[in-house]
Amino acid sequence: QVQLVESGGGLVQAGGSLTLSCAASGLTFSDYAMGWFRQAPGKEREFVARITWTGAGTYYADSVKGRFTISRINAKNTVYLQMNSLKPEDTAVYYCAADRQAGHLLRGRDVQYDYWGQGTQVTVSS
Repeated sequence: QVQLVESGGGLVQAGGSLTLSCAASGLTFSDYAMGWFRQAPGKEREFVARITWTGAGTYYADSVKGRFTISRINAKNTVYLQMNSLKPEDTAVYYCAADRQAGHLLRGRDVQYDYWGQGTQVTVSS
């Protein structure tokens, strides 16, 4: 059974930083590209960032480029999202997801991902 478990969310002031983690089990982690998505209240889920299976390729939404960094440690079956210079509009539930198309980079649609975590809340106060 595949499980993706996010952690690291919380409440932070605008301009602050948080690092999210997503621990994967039940799959061969290095066979998957990993992504982060988010969903704010009343809005659709949106793509945030993606990393290929080697970690060599990363892809970001324009809204987070230069502020967020996605990384992974395959030996730990974990993907991370370092979030800096947080803004109130970053407030959302953040989800990690796994995609079997492990080497492809430009895949930002949620239907392209095979497995999902339950999400972790990030709240940025102004």
